[in-house]
Amino acid sequence: MFCCPQPSVQSQDRHRHSVARLNSSLSYVVQIQCVTNDKCLQCPQSESYTVPQELTSPPVIVKHEDTDVVGKTGSRQLSLTWTFPATEPNDGYYVTIVKASGEDPRERISVTEPEITLILSYSAYHLNISAVNNASTSPAVSLTIPERDGPPSAEEKLSVKVHSNSSFTVYWKDDLIKTYVCFSAEWRKKGQKAVTSMSFHQNEDNFNTLTDFTEPLEPYKRYSIALHTRPEKRTCNIKYINNSESTYASSHFYFMEGSPVSGPNISSYNVTLNSVVLQWLSIPEEDIRGFLLGYLIFYTENLHRGTSLERNVTVDPQSDTYELGDLKAGTTYQVQVSGFTQAGVGVRSTACVFKTNHQGYFHPNLSALIIIFAVVATVLIFSSPLIKRAKVVLWPSIPNPGNSYTIQKMERPGEMELFTSIFSTLKIEEWDTSSLQIVEREDEVPPIIVPLVLSFHHDSEDEDSAERTCNWIQSASGGDDAPNIISNLPTSTFAFSSEYTTMEMFQQAMPQVAPAVDTAISQTGDSSDAQDTTVVKTSLDHVGQLTSNSN
Repeated sequence: MFCCPQPSVQSQDRHRHSVARLNSSLSYVVQIQCVTNDKCLQCPQSESYTVPQELTSPPVIVKHEDTDVVGKTGSRQLSLTWTFPATEPNDGYYVTIVKASGEDPRERISVTEPEITLILSYSAYHLNISAVNNASTSPAVSLTIPERDGPPSAEEKLSVKVHSNSSFTVYWKDDLIKTYVCFSAEWRKKGQKAVTSMSFHQNEDNFNTLTDFTEPLEPYKRYSIALHTRPEKRTCNIKYINNSESTYASSHFYFMEGSPVSGPNISSYNVTLNSVVLQWLSIPEEDIRGFLLGYLIFYTENLHRGTSLERNVTVDPQSDTYELGDLKAGTTYQVQVSGFTQAGVGVRSTACVFKTNHQGYFHPNLSALIIIFAVVATVLIFSSPLIKRAKVVLWPSIPNPGNSYTIQKMERPGEMELFTSIFSTLKIEEWDTSSLQIVEREDEVPPIIVPLVLSFHHDSEDEDSAERTCNWIQSASGGDDAPNIISNLPTSTFAFSSEYTTMEMFQQAMPQVAPAVDTAISQTGDSSDAQDTTVVKTSLDHVGQLTSNSN
């Protein structure tokens, strides 16, 4: 008897009973108890048995890695990780894997964690993952593991010779029978998922002939084939999928080849006097109908009268461009390209017509390049004078007095010593005067630049209230009176308005020489024109200094 939210149910079967109309989203607790009778008056209940809710969500794959196995050629490691909703408790997971060819076995692996690692060959596989508990199995998530090409090799290790649409022989180069005796061949038509496989035992030769296919081979269709080796020697049918075989090599074959039924799309560019570059797109795989051995380029001169001899050039199947040379200048050509297989030359492409350049033709791109070069060269040649002229017009330069040959700032000790030596030997001549007047000496000389030759004019009528004192160094006109030498007179400190004036240089060069002041009052016949003049006479006859003092 089952204990559940519904009334108890009595089972007629001594070993099993089914309870219907349950809610799959709920969990149930079940207890079993025997039916009392005269022989058994007391029947205790069994331990509780929990029936979990039904699993309704499939797992979700979150990680899928397909990597090579180090040190094991032809094998790959498949790592999978998935998640499952926590609201649906489960006891574990089932991982079911089978070869895409349908070859037995169909292996099911039970895991408790949501992850698994498998060692597989380069064959294609179908894989399902589902969660399980003691009441149900969740919907499965499916994954197809695509096949890989065989391990890379410098030479073709596997070849096929077709005898008919239901028979061919597989050849391999290495002496595999020393290590393996069980093999499996898988082939399929290119572009399709259906895979045909056959396992066989071979311990004598490095080839094996396969016959009696379930699906015959089709002409003009490309097939891929892979050869797998199996370490199990007792039986060539694998007992399990994981880590059971490795891939030796893969190749391609045709039951019957044909010539291509279409040509590539062709275009031309970079036309010159005697050459042109041709470019084309590859022929679609389904139109080649065989192993493409190369391309043929057919070209003829397009003449209005008569016909011209057609010429052709062969290029390798990997090429998609070719420079056609040795052409005539100013001539129109027609070019076509076609592929060829072992069965013959295929359909030609649509004709491409072009005309080579005439003699003296100047390519527009080259012309533009030369013009740009000429402009740049012209700018480089004439830009410097133009920039200088523009600078003179727009930004006139201010001369630097320091660079003048006439006005130089004397900073070198040799020049200062020379001028000091010259002026220290000057002798001041004293003129005979009838009276002596002492004028007030200025501490600073106004920053006025006075010409070397001064002409002094005094107008008493315009400036009656002004007093003027003139220090005039003038040339001696000669005379009978000998000059008196005055030395050790007090010197004055001068303030200069700038560094580059001729008078200031002389003042700078005469720090130890003070002018001997003789005051001479000359009176003319008219008393109203009287002038007060201070005259200092030296042996220099070409320097004059005028200083005015206005009260």
